[in-house]
Amino acid sequence: MERAFQTALWLLQPGVVFILGDVFDEGKWSSSQAWADDVGRFWKIFRHPPHVQLRAVAGNHDIGFHYQMNTYKIKRFEKVFNPERLFSWKGINFVMVNSVALEGDGCDICSGAEAELLEISHRLNCSREQEHRPQECGDGQQLPASAPILLQHFPLYRRNDANCSGEDAAPPDEKYTPFKERYDALSQEASRKLLWWLRPRLVLSGHTHSACEVLHGAGVLEVSVPSFSWRNRNNPSFIMGSITPTEYALAKCYLPCEDTVLTTYCMAAGGLVLLTLVHAGLVASPFHFGWNMLRKFKTT
Repeated sequence: MERAFQTALWLLQPGVVFILGDVFDEGKWSSSQAWADDVGRFWKIFRHPPHVQLRAVAGNHDIGFHYQMNTYKIKRFEKVFNPERLFSWKGINFVMVNSVALEGDGCDICSGAEAELLEISHRLNCSREQEHRPQECGDGQQLPASAPILLQHFPLYRRNDANCSGEDAAPPDEKYTPFKERYDALSQEASRKLLWWLRPRLVLSGHTHSACEVLHGAGVLEVSVPSFSWRNRNNPSFIMGSITPTEYALAKCYLPCEDTVLTTYCMAAGGLVLLTLVHAGLVASPFHFGWNMLRKFKTT
């Protein structure tokens, strides 16, 4: 993973890198020391130059599912990653959603998350009215007049992955398994709220470890990004995006398949062993063996 990330960083020269949750495998129950160790390992793998921004949203493996999360786990995650939910970069608005907190049961964390999203919605609506700015928008700093891009861990509600296609989509035996709301995907209610409040032009999500593209109401595209780790799939990948305030273009970049890499390593190791044995004189050189066979053939 470290080699893949550093290579992608060097080749593609991105300005911003987004990680769509589950940054850590055991963050939901890690002790303070284990958390510190994981954070150190993360920054070693995902080190980047100062001019590149790295942003991450929380996933269920980072802070737990709704019944496991608490303020301490959320603050611990936000201490490592910028807690800013709305930020603008080169005229583009990005909204980082804590989708784990969109349970809709009125808990303190959930109520706070919804209130924060409503405030973001208000600011985005004011940015769309720059020519005839309503009085309630005030004189604060204006956002770019650009429909936002949502980044979150849980995908918006969908029944299953039946309509997903591609080599990194869910396997056939899993495609028709119904999604459980608030576990495999957001609830229908939470999904409607996000689309209504924020009016995004693109949604990027993770969680399922498989690829999928879904068109929601008013033609909003959601792209579920597959896992970046061999731990979750044989052919991990990531999305490369070229984004302007009004348009975007996405391309998928694949890492080498795990079985291909393992086969290459095994062949290289076998070749090194053979060369060592030949050098030690324990095995005849294939070149000399072939030459001797050719000489015998010529003399007969």
